[in-house]
Amino acid sequence: MSLSINIQHALGRIELDVALSVGDGLTALVGASGAGKTSVLNIVAGLLRPHHGVVCIDDDVVVDTARGIWHPAHTRGVGYVFQEPRLFPHLTVRHNLVFGQWFGRSRPRGIAFDDVVDLLGLRALLARRPPKLSGGEAQRVAIGRALLSQPRLLLLDEPLASVDVARREQVLPYLDRLRAELSLATIYVTHTLSEVASRAEYLITLHEGRVISTDHQQEVASWLTSQTN
Repeated sequence: MSLSINIQHALGRIELDVALSVGDGLTALVGASGAGKTSVLNIVAGLLRPHHGVVCIDDDVVVDTARGIWHPAHTRGVGYVFQEPRLFPHLTVRHNLVFGQWFGRSRPRGIAFDDVVDLLGLRALLARRPPKLSGGEAQRVAIGRALLSQPRLLLLDEPLASVDVARREQVLPYLDRLRAELSLATIYVTHTLSEVASRAEYLITLHEGRVISTDHQQEVASWLTSQTN
């Protein structure tokens, strides 16, 4: 999978001006609040229309403002996990997951229901409803629902922001398993470098709407080591 972005978009006091390319594996997108990270994800997902620019997923041009091209969100093959799980409270975990399958019914089947359940440790939760889940459990269900939509690209927008520190440590091993067992391009937005330092192949830093650095995993790990010594 390849993702190419070259967009410009006015965001209040800042001008989003981002050009980057992303391949398979986990890419972390970091930066201070208001840097434009979530807006970049929203443009890729089709939830925000940029004022100018082009977005390509694989060989598909999903946005080209000059040519009037705009593919709706549901046609892009993008799975999105938000800061809040956004599960249907009246449905069981099983039926929340099945809802994801419904969106992926027209795409090639890449991962099966039982595989997602086992990958994310959800089997004991299938009969529960979201109000009975912890924050970490609910986010695992949200990730599972996104995977069952059979995405070619997965977007994670600070998926652990609403989870307390103890629960984060319970969820991170599942993200490691996801990275190890699935060949799926993923963009992970976070403020916490420790969540991604040993996981991301690349780290892209945004500052006031612009990319200021793109680092390989080894460079990120070396930087973190230098900060703790």
